Amino acid sequence: MRKRILFAIAAILLISANISAQEKPTVYNVNADAAADVAAAVKKAKAENKHVLLQLGGNWCIWCLRFHKLVNENDTLKKAMNDNYIVVHVNYSKENKNEALLAKLGYPQRFGFPVFVILDGNGNRLHTQNSAYLEEGNGHSVKKVLEFFEHWSPKAIDPASYTKSH
Repeated sequence: MRKRILFAIAAILLISANISAQEKPTVYNVNADAAADVAAAVKKAKAENKHVLLQLGGNWCIWCLRFHKLVNENDTLKKAMNDNYIVVHVNYSKENKNEALLAKLGYPQRFGFPVFVILDGNGNRLHTQNSAYLEEGNGHSVKKVLEFFEHWSPKAIDPASYTKSH
């Protein structure tokens, strides 16, 4: 009887682990050439008069996955992001830390994950955002994320936006 109970518990745990592993979203590609992805995004951003939004983190990071889910399920955030940014998810994990790229970006991992880096259409780093300032409760604040997207948009830092004719 005891063997049957242990077998049943082991089977339930194995099935649960398998279901859990299948449901885990994959936002970050651990095998991606992040430097090439960023270079392509910079080129596209320049052509479309947008900025590049780098979201650095990993599939292991619950806050990274929560942020991704929020901005892709909230129509206002999704529009603000897509209207102003070319997005690249840069992996940071034990399999691939993208150390050379992160060094070039000024070591943004010092803020924890996710961390966001805004580049202009020439690849210049404009801003590094500690995501802790965007948090609220067990997730991210829609209001704070929207303000972040708006405050670093191409229009927001365009000097022409601040002339009297506008």
